[in-house]
Amino acid sequence: MTTKTETRTNQTPAQDAGALEVPRLDQQLCFALYSASGLMTKLYRPLLDPLGLTYPQYLAMLALWQHSPSTIGELGAALGLDSATLTPLIKRMEAGGLVTRRRDSADERRVLVEPTAQGEALRAKMKDVQHGLSCGMPLERAELKALHGTLTRLVAGLREATADRD
Repeated sequence: MTTKTETRTNQTPAQDAGALEVPRLDQQLCFALYSASGLMTKLYRPLLDPLGLTYPQYLAMLALWQHSPSTIGELGAALGLDSATLTPLIKRMEAGGLVTRRRDSADERRVLVEPTAQGEALRAKMKDVQHGLSCGMPLERAELKALHGTLTRLVAGLREATADRD
């Protein structure tokens, strides 16, 4: 006959964890979002490589095509990146001839970023990227639109929830 102590020592760590009601990895929203993000980036890579763009550079170009010139702060807010992360990215893009940086004549503390002619020329190739991406999507157009709306609301809520922590 085994005692309670003996039963516990015979349990595996996974069984002990179950007793603590540790959530399962496959039930975590954060993990699903993390996995989806990594896979989306992987899906974009072969579409962006011929254009000489990384996924973060692609996002920066999309933001700049929408609002240009933009300050580093405005671009960081649009992309959800801080200036310490964004500045090296923009410097690499500038070295690659995609963007220019200049001081704002009205306020020397502000750096303005805008696409060069080479950066603007990439815009015409974005239809090919979007078409290539849509071929790899496992959801119907209506599902993608609904998912986008849900994620947009989630991101806005998370930004609000974390704003006072910064």
